[in-house]
Amino acid sequence: MRIEEDLKLGFKDVLIRPKRSTLKSRSEVELEREFVFKHAGVSWAGVPIIAANMDTVGTFRMAQALAGFGILTAVHKHYSVEDWQGFIQSVTQDVLQHVMVSTGTSDADFSKTKAILALSPALKFICIDVANGYSEHFVQFVSKAREAWPDKVICAGNVVTGEMCEELILSGADIVKVGIGPGSVCTTRVKTGVGYPQLSAVIECADAAHGLGGQIVSDGGCTMPGDVAKAFGGGADFVMLGGMLAGHDESGGKVVEENGEKFMLFYGMSSESAMNRHVGGVADYRAAEGKTVRLPLRGPVENTARDILGGLRSACTYVGASRLKELTKRTTFIRVQEQENRVFNGL
Repeated sequence: MRIEEDLKLGFKDVLIRPKRSTLKSRSEVELEREFVFKHAGVSWAGVPIIAANMDTVGTFRMAQALAGFGILTAVHKHYSVEDWQGFIQSVTQDVLQHVMVSTGTSDADFSKTKAILALSPALKFICIDVANGYSEHFVQFVSKAREAWPDKVICAGNVVTGEMCEELILSGADIVKVGIGPGSVCTTRVKTGVGYPQLSAVIECADAAHGLGGQIVSDGGCTMPGDVAKAFGGGADFVMLGGMLAGHDESGGKVVEENGEKFMLFYGMSSESAMNRHVGGVADYRAAEGKTVRLPLRGPVENTARDILGGLRSACTYVGASRLKELTKRTTFIRVQEQENRVFNGL
């Protein structure tokens, strides 16, 4: 046993220090980025925000809605090959450019992903998603996927430390998914005692990934547009959002009614709700590591997308970044005890 005593920070622990700017308007800020990925060698341009691969967020409807903003959607892994076929036939190639095919690490997952990718060459992205990216089996699966799909962009995770980020990139990942426990419906930290403050994880993993020519996605912990700006400021190339995109018309959650008011259910993918829905319940050897919450219906996701992108543009103007790519170079974090004046929040 040992203790690391250096400071680790989450988004709530910091604010971005403003700096002089020559920008006259938020409209001058360019949020689109272009990447050429280390292993796949392909290029992609768009707004580097990703809807999370949760079945109450990463739906086909969400992908269609967000593609119009240039935003990616990691479509959840519980759609059938037939579902994918119908989706691909009903949308334009431009939508497919902003879609990630999610998969687990079983042999059945591999076969299913192979069948989905064969449906259209426009599907560029694979999201290999497990809760614990530190297992040797996971690393081996990433290598297997890279060998099978040399020209696909592979996003793999989750991890929170530099050395594991490096190992995944060296094993074939183009993008490493960073985050253990910060999600709004994740209870991993409570159930296991394992985790890492998200901003520090992003800073550490970005440093490791960029040294090898890879990218990272900050996954979890964003509760407001300002957190998205902080994730990019900390060095994230992409930011993945779950709770911020849940509860919308396109989110796919079950709608329930109580006392005449309607709510949408939102739950973690390691929750009892998710396991009951997809694998017949919680296995005897494990505990559920997610919770289920009821969210007021939030209407079309386009309104929330505009709010997030508007906040991000504004953050860039406060530090003089004319492009999102410049934000991390212009970011200085200051540690704080409070984020906002909450005196009227209950009214």
